[in-house]
Amino acid sequence: MQTFDLSRRLAAEALGTGLLVATVVGSGIMAETLTKDTAVALLGNTLPTGAILVVLITVLGPISGAHFNPAVSLVFALKRDLVGREALLYVLAQVAGGIAGTIVAHAMFDLPLIDASTKVRSGSAQWFSEAVAAFGLVATILGGIRFAVASVPWLVGLYITAAYWFTASTSFANPAVAIARSLTNTFSGIRPVDLPGFIGAELFGAVCALVLMTWLMRPLPERVSLKD
Repeated sequence: MQTFDLSRRLAAEALGTGLLVATVVGSGIMAETLTKDTAVALLGNTLPTGAILVVLITVLGPISGAHFNPAVSLVFALKRDLVGREALLYVLAQVAGGIAGTIVAHAMFDLPLIDASTKVRSGSAQWFSEAVAAFGLVATILGGIRFAVASVPWLVGLYITAAYWFTASTSFANPAVAIARSLTNTFSGIRPVDLPGFIGAELFGAVCALVLMTWLMRPLPERVSLKD
């Protein structure tokens, strides 16, 4: 198995998060431009997001692990698969990459590069949705790594595609993406003032998934047969 130095892993995290956000924001702008039907616009936002996740995790996963998400990096730090300093640098790279992704999406559609969102996404239902979304995402990742590692890109892409539609919040499930989306006053935006509730719920859901999946995937100890 190949290993990569920290600078390359951080670059992969920034690039992956940036392309993910550019896809989320860009497809939202395109969908909103092409249709006034909110359901159709959401579908136009959902499918590209799920698709790009499959691509990014497949291509960049071997370099950095393809977290693209501070909640995922937190989980891997708690599992001791990522040391604290590296986890912090991963998060900084993800946030910076996500902001760059918003800027790139705006530039492609000739919009102001930074435009704080006014879209209200607040309330207990939204926060609970984000906790559920992050819980499911982390559970999917941990279960996939344990039982079907080659399928993880597809598992994550399909999960997020589904979660767009079964959560009231449309499944941000990612603090870095949420921060980046607060800087776009378009279809996928979120008011900056609503970020703390979203981020707190996402981190809580991720940690809950780690606790449950750690217990759930712990097999019985192997029996030792004693020979006479």
